[in-house]
Amino acid sequence: MTTSHTVGDTAAPLLETTIGTNLRETVARHATREALVDVPSGRRWTYAELLRDVDAVARGLLQRGVERGDRVGIWAPNSPEWVLLQYATARIGAILVNVNPAYRAHELAYVVGQSGMRTIVAVEEFKGADYVEMMGQAQVEHPSLEDVVLIGTASWDDLVAGGRDGVDDLDLIESGLSATDPINIQYTSGTTGFPKGATLSHRNILNNGWFVGELLGYTEHDRVCVPVPFYHCFGMVMGNLACTSHGSTIVIPAPGFDPGATLRAVTDERCTSLYGVPTMFIAMLNDPGLASAGLDTLRTGIMAGSPCPVETMTQVIERMGMAEVSICYGMTETSPVSLQTRPHDSLEQRVSTVGRVGPHLEVKVVDPTSGATLERGEVGELCTRGYSVMIGYWGEPEKTDEAIDGDGWMHTGDLGTMDADGYVSITGRIKDLVIRGGENIYPREIEEFLLQHPDVIDVQVIGVPDAKYGEELMAWLRVREGATPPDAAAIREFCAGRLAHFKTPRYVHCVDDFPMTITGKVRKVEMREAAPAILRAGGAEPPQS
Repeated sequence: MTTSHTVGDTAAPLLETTIGTNLRETVARHATREALVDVPSGRRWTYAELLRDVDAVARGLLQRGVERGDRVGIWAPNSPEWVLLQYATARIGAILVNVNPAYRAHELAYVVGQSGMRTIVAVEEFKGADYVEMMGQAQVEHPSLEDVVLIGTASWDDLVAGGRDGVDDLDLIESGLSATDPINIQYTSGTTGFPKGATLSHRNILNNGWFVGELLGYTEHDRVCVPVPFYHCFGMVMGNLACTSHGSTIVIPAPGFDPGATLRAVTDERCTSLYGVPTMFIAMLNDPGLASAGLDTLRTGIMAGSPCPVETMTQVIERMGMAEVSICYGMTETSPVSLQTRPHDSLEQRVSTVGRVGPHLEVKVVDPTSGATLERGEVGELCTRGYSVMIGYWGEPEKTDEAIDGDGWMHTGDLGTMDADGYVSITGRIKDLVIRGGENIYPREIEEFLLQHPDVIDVQVIGVPDAKYGEELMAWLRVREGATPPDAAAIREFCAGRLAHFKTPRYVHCVDDFPMTITGKVRKVEMREAAPAILRAGGAEPPQS
């Protein structure tokens, strides 16, 4: 028998350089080619112009006192300014902290304090949320947040203008940086109730973007439509870094995902590649604009975030022309991609597996209890090792040690099997992670938040199947004696403006007690089994598998 352990190809060398140096190398080769297109504003940059503006932002940050290793937050939807800041911080060795645009005041305050953020670049508002007010609250709680720069206002203009007049030798500064320096912190929902800051290096994310692009066959002639958020690795690594390392063009269709705007951007900008989670592709397939869209230039793209239904994959290939669309699997802690299907893999391989191991990486399937590597076909925990594994969780060495073992293997918490050809299928999760529309949600964070409700004395959150999002959240509540049990609407109202919308439970079920083991542990598996009947009895739309 063959063990469930595979090693990626090592014929092409790793990029042992910094992100800024790699960008300058691309500019030297493709200075006049288009690097970035922002469809909503009509702004365009060649690679030479992109580097010019990146350097202006970098010098502007230096003039405002930002130094190597300082944490600089970015709290905004997709925009050219997001891209400029990503590369500007890399040029000077500052650490970019990605803040989810859906975060609200208490979530923002936590990441500001936990990361030690001193500067934040943000928009004034997005989708009705007042970012300025929430940043003011965070500054009261964390006075170390000294500097707020607002995109689209005089403060952003001042940052750029100051940088244009600066004389700092960025190339000299960059020459003192190392590819293994931390360059990015991305917060992932934590099982302990708060997000953990996965800390990533130039080497981590530059190589991941490069090799993902290599497996997609990217060249300077590709134009990549990126409707997925930049605050995720999906956008800033698989999107931006895959493009800039190959001289390809980044196309921003809209600040947030809009199926019609995405289809128009692909048509008008003659895109060759398109990204999305399955729900995004489903929305585009059902959009009225699909019939008139000119998608003849599309050849490839990435579908990731959750399993792809076979019918969706079939339609993406047949109706959108994406014959070489790729499935990717990964996690923020691995920069993110560990496994990827190849352009000519079969339909079956693209819908029933998440592909084969990427270059310079290893994956294995182990017994979750003993840690022994299993035989092919056996179900166990998926682990990965190589250049992509994060430096660690920012400021949390104990949690880092729990995730990465002494031999450098990242334990994903996902259950899977590996077939004879090295293709991996994900079969479940060890932990209680809920994946709603591509967003990873750990119930413990939501449980601790709901415990702040004056009438809730205990809460357990589970995922229930949902046809649109893959999973939806259901909260089981125990309430104080004499209180009126809150319904789903009351819980939504309690969460509004304080908890990201995708973390707000759709269903609420009040109980006297939770199902427990004889040792006093809550049996969430029993709750998940009971949930469909409970929802049907309550008149809710029954979950669909």
